[in-house]
Amino acid sequence: MRYLILTYYRKANGQTDEAMAVSKNLKTRDIQMANVILDFKKLEVVKATMGGVQVPKNFDTIVQYYMQHYKKIITRLFNENGYEVDLEKNDKDTEIQPPEPNPS
Repeated sequence: MRYLILTYYRKANGQTDEAMAVSKNLKTRDIQMANVILDFKKLEVVKATMGGVQVPKNFDTIVQYYMQHYKKIITRLFNENGYEVDLEKNDKDTEIQPPEPNPS
């Protein structure tokens, strides 16, 4: 999987619901409907909006926030895309290591 996709829905009673998905590819629907899309292959923010307002597209900050809620999924996304995540450190200092070059 490559993308973490988060979509926020407003319920009839005024509460907000969050839907999270991981995907290999982005669909047009994802780009149009999702509030947050993170690309774990390129380590970049594809989209980040909250309530129609554009928020800063800082990958590390956004990942750090969602790591509190989706630690296992985010760690798996990093690992599947060739990055090592050092979770032994304090969560605020989580280190992401690029993959080792293949000598062949």
